[in-house]
Amino acid sequence: MNNTSKKPKSPFRAPSARVTAALAAAMLGIGVAVGAAIGPAPSPSQAQPNLPLLLETLAHAATTSAAQSASASAQPPAITVEATPTRRRHRRKRKDTSAEEATSAASTPATSETTAPTATTPKSTTTTKAAKLPPVTHVWLIELAGTSFTAASAQPAAAAYIDTEAIAAGTLLSGWSGLDGGAFANDAALLAGEPPQLLDTIVQPPCPEGAAGASCASETGALTAADEFLKATVPTITSTAAFRESGLIVVTFASVGSATATSLPAGAATTTLTSQPPAGVLLISPFVAVGAKSAAAFNPTSPKQSLEKLLRR
Repeated sequence: MNNTSKKPKSPFRAPSARVTAALAAAMLGIGVAVGAAIGPAPSPSQAQPNLPLLLETLAHAATTSAAQSASASAQPPAITVEATPTRRRHRRKRKDTSAEEATSAASTPATSETTAPTATTPKSTTTTKAAKLPPVTHVWLIELAGTSFTAASAQPAAAAYIDTEAIAAGTLLSGWSGLDGGAFANDAALLAGEPPQLLDTIVQPPCPEGAAGASCASETGALTAADEFLKATVPTITSTAAFRESGLIVVTFASVGSATATSLPAGAATTTLTSQPPAGVLLISPFVAVGAKSAAAFNPTSPKQSLEKLLRR
């Protein structure tokens, strides 16, 4: 066990600094007064008139010193109190700054998200459609004397070439009229290729007058004459380089008249394309499907659409 005993506290308390200064001033005053009463009167000196001022100065100094001591003992240390709040404020500011930066980064889109560059410029509709069309620059329109491809198919003996070779070499549009075929030939020459576009119209000669034309006066004779004319004309065209590179043959039926029948000068001939009944149109070209048949009607308001559907690159 620890036998060390605590010292008893003294019952007397030390006087304060203010009381001590007052007692010192009082003792000094009493001592001066007693000395003046006992001893002889001293000779006048410069210190005697300043004695009251000296006593007042000593008392004031004692009072000031006591006040400063009391103030110093009562004021708490500033460093200890202010250190912790200051650091916390800095930490909060740093946290707030980091939070603001994170929020700003989240709300601001990245450069790769905001920029949406397009590598290629979108082409116009006209350019896209033109690119689908084949390079057709030379069109041959052949107008046969007769009624229709339907009539030719119904009499294969009279029109053997048309029925077995010509139709099998191209696309037959049985719902188109002769007038539609003529319009399609013009549209193909103007829209399907690059200049210079050429359109050659080839018309079968009319049936001769008199006894020479007796063989083609009937429907069967007319079909046979048309078949022989087409058989001689198509191979002549398809053998050319112009046809193989950029050619299109459009074949249809028309009403072919002689000079006498039309009251025209001698040697003249006429051809008439009609919309009724449908004569049918045959397309022969390196850009046309072989052996295809369609009964769809011609759309005169959209020639490009017709070209895109029927012709390929």
